[in-house]
Amino acid sequence: MKGKIFISKFWTKVFSIGKADAITIFPFIFLRTPNQKYDKILLNHERIHIAQALELFVIPFYIWYLLEFLIRFLKYRNFDKAYLNICFEREAYANQNDKYYLYNRKLWSFLRYL
Repeated sequence: MKGKIFISKFWTKVFSIGKADAITIFPFIFLRTPNQKYDKILLNHERIHIAQALELFVIPFYIWYLLEFLIRFLKYRNFDKAYLNICFEREAYANQNDKYYLYNRKLWSFLRYL
């Protein structure tokens, strides 16, 4: 699934406290600026999140994401470090440069990044 792309500074700001250039709210990808729709690495990163959300039936994905962020934030006491250590983000960042990753990705691959 590719995800419908929208340009919205508002939603990226609301859902990331102004820190993200893009955010995926299944099945949509919200980008901060129009030029980002040409950023293949950024879009691949967000599409990895769509795959993760699909395999967890969407709502559990967001519950897990939020809970893991809160746990990591309590552990690190740092927003950025907590965010970068969420298993879903670790998988997406580790594979965002591989344009074939989503074709070869195995089910539940995010678990390797816990």
